[in-house]
Amino acid sequence: MLIKEILGVALGAIRANLLRSFLTTLGIIIGVGAVITMVALGEGAQQRVQEQIERMGTNVLTIRPEQARFGGVATGESTRLTTNAAAALRDESAGVLTIAPELTQRLQVSYLRWNTNSEVLGTWPTYFQVYNMPVAHGRVFTWSEVEGRRRVAVVGAEIPDRLNTPAALLVGRTIQLRGIPFEVAGVLEEKGEMGFVRPDQMVFLPLSTAEYRVFGGAGQRPLRSILAQVNGGPGQMGEAYGIIDATLRREHRIPPGAPADFQIRNSSDLLESFQETSRTFTFLLAGIAAVSLLVGGIGIMNIMLVSVTERTREIGVRKALGATRPNILLQFMVEALVLCVLGGLLGVVAGWGGAQLLTQIAGWETSISPDAVVIALLFSAGIGLFFGIWPAQRAAKLDPIVALRYE
Repeated sequence: MLIKEILGVALGAIRANLLRSFLTTLGIIIGVGAVITMVALGEGAQQRVQEQIERMGTNVLTIRPEQARFGGVATGESTRLTTNAAAALRDESAGVLTIAPELTQRLQVSYLRWNTNSEVLGTWPTYFQVYNMPVAHGRVFTWSEVEGRRRVAVVGAEIPDRLNTPAALLVGRTIQLRGIPFEVAGVLEEKGEMGFVRPDQMVFLPLSTAEYRVFGGAGQRPLRSILAQVNGGPGQMGEAYGIIDATLRREHRIPPGAPADFQIRNSSDLLESFQETSRTFTFLLAGIAAVSLLVGGIGIMNIMLVSVTERTREIGVRKALGATRPNILLQFMVEALVLCVLGGLLGVVAGWGGAQLLTQIAGWETSISPDAVVIALLFSAGIGLFFGIWPAQRAAKLDPIVALRYE
């Protein structure tokens, strides 16, 4: 039998039992669709995290207090990072690092009769340089305003909308934080999310003003973190680590060789950690979805065995007319393969539709990976071949005399 004739016979058998063929491939459709959708979710999450980390800058080091632990569980911060430590880092690393401390608290921000609850961050003017945050209107505060504890503020791109005022008109106006008036010096351009930070929803103040005028106390409140941007290339990263470690050990009076009471995190390390976690999660979801492919393969084998039993006389007639054992084997293998490949193609369409549906309804970011599509199709074809072998061999081994007598 020619390949074209074998393919025609296989497709004819599928068309003759169209509903049964569709129900047989349904397991493959669901499996491939689930794999495509799950991988698309994982890829979308990974791309989103990567974009957020890249907005932060891969050359930015984040210094945080070390957490005290009891029985392996974090119980709080064991040390404090202060403005004095940030100033020491700035003086010691001139030309190598750009330092920007972070002191935060959530407060009510009001303008006229409108108000919003936002995160207020006290910092230095270098913060906007470290995170590459240009202003859309107005300006950022200056070092002289930090030293003079001036009541000026820079607001994120979403704050004017929350205060029901156009961004350009808000510049120069007076907003209130905890009842204290602040002049709006500038409105930042839209930045988007940066990891767990949402600068578009924040209000930025000079650090000294936040310490002494807004957050209460007599200054030197513990900082949330200190940002250190490496001004040179990757070759200066080691020098940057050395400067930070030596300076903070001196400030905290930690003897050489003793464990440090602070952490230094690199944004690129954080990116790799997120990517590895996302990759593992994607593989887990895809593995769970692949189980349904195996179930679909078992369904293919079951229906092919039924088909062999139903077509026993047909097989006997073909053998009597000269069809060889390889011809019969190839016929049923092609039939199983066509069922699985068609199911795989429909599954790809279903997976793409599921990913688009999640994006439109749930707002989740998805990204269809061409590699995932190819692998899913190859896997479905492999399942068709694997689970079609036994029924095909059973059909090929039938004795033509016995087959012709079959009722």
